[in-house]
Amino acid sequence: MIRMLDEIFNAMLMLIVVIPVMFLSMEAHAQQSTFRDSQGRTVGTASTDSQGNVTFRDSGGRTTGTASTDNGGQTTFRDAGGRTTGTVSGGRRR
Repeated sequence: MIRMLDEIFNAMLMLIVVIPVMFLSMEAHAQQSTFRDSQGRTVGTASTDSQGNVTFRDSGGRTTGTASTDNGGQTTFRDAGGRTTGTVSGGRRR
């Protein structure tokens, strides 16, 4: 009986340790696309954060603009200063 309780305790202890580690390893990772010219040189990147917002950067890493889509499917484009440069309405991509 004591051996069985000891095994149950060890299993519960393992779950207490393993479950939080699993959640930590499941955190969202950003996606990045690299844009290259015909010579293969990097001319810019676009990175998407965990909220789906896209940040555009030039080859020097400077932010040139952003794009974000609201719940209604409208995407708003902004320049590096945060000023709206355009919008597009439509459904979200699947």
